[in-house]
This record gives sequence, structure tokens and C-alpha cells, in this order.
Amino acid sequence: MRIIGGTAAGRILKVPKGYAVRPTPDLVRQALFNSLGERVVDARVLELFAGTGALSLECLSRGAARAACIEKTERHAAFLRSNLVAAQLDTASLEVRVQDAFTAIAQLDVAGAQFDLILADPPYGEKNVGRRSTSFAQQLLDDPHLPSLLTSGGLFILGHTKRDTLDLPDVWQEHKVLKHGDTVMRFLRKRVSGVSE
Repeated sequence: MRIIGGTAAGRILKVPKGYAVRPTPDLVRQALFNSLGERVVDARVLELFAGTGALSLECLSRGAARAACIEKTERHAAFLRSNLVAAQLDTASLEVRVQDAFTAIAQLDVAGAQFDLILADPPYGEKNVGRRSTSFAQQLLDDPHLPSLLTSGGLFILGHTKRDTLDLPDVWQEHKVLKHGDTVMRFLRKRVSGVSE
């Protein structure tokens, strides 16, 4: 796995062995960042379920102002920090928080934090025919604090498996969908008083 574009393009990112981390594939990231284009430049980025931090590091490589990564496991966070150094990106531009994503979302909301891009490609949920999804992706959509973290005009980009059928709460409006293999990446904007931003 490598950084695709920007100042750190071509840098190899280390991934923990085993199945505990499922990094967003290079082709999916390439399509994602082609779609984002100049939106990344000077953006404040929040990455949830960060794993190796590939999405945040790609943002920083492409000119994002700063990024915050939320990763529950200290072992994975150590890989993330190592990847930041290996990519020769400014260590002051990345904050790593080792904690549960939903706890972090609530704390960031209370602190009044806001981000231009929120990225999440959490562990995949099960197929949910005939019942509402219980996946992390659905839980993020349902989280009452998450919309407050997004700036006006900001984007929430959510990855999930196509077998996981999600319900989109009224607070979110779909802007774009990218599909690659089993992966779906949804670009979402928040609504304010029933109008999308």
C-alpha cells in the first residue's frame, strides 16, 4: 500500500499483519481523491476508524492543513505514527487519538471542533436483508453528534460494503456514490432546516 498523490506520492505505508485492519484499497483511494480534487487543499480532516491512517496521510500529502485520526487500538495507532514519519510529512499536522470513535465524536462536538472533510471506512457490517443495519457505518450515520462536526459545505465520506444496506437519516443528503468491487464510498452533506449545504 502506498500514498498515491501529492508531496509524499509513492511512499510505502506499513499495514499490521492479519485481518484486524482492512485498509482502503489504492484504486478506491485514487477514485476518491480524484473526485475530491482541490477540496483537500487547506482542509481540516477527521478520519474515524483510522487504522493505518492512509486516508489522512493522503490528505496531508495533497495539501490538507491538518488531520485528526481516531483509532481505538494502540498497536494500529503506532503503525499510523510510523507511516507519518516514513511519509516525511509534518508531524505537527497530524493528531492521533487512541480511543473509541463514538466517544471521540461526542468529545469533539462538546469541544466545538469542526472539519471540512470527515472520512470513515470502518470494519464492514454483515448482510442485512429484511432488517436495519447494525454496522459501524450505520451507527455513524445515526450518531447525533457527527453532523455538528462538519463545516458548512463540508463532506462526510463513508465507506461500507455493498451487502450492508444503509438507512440515510434526514440530516444527511447524498452528493455522490463511488463503487469499486465490494466497496461503496458515499459522499454526504448535512442538511440544515431541510436544505442541503
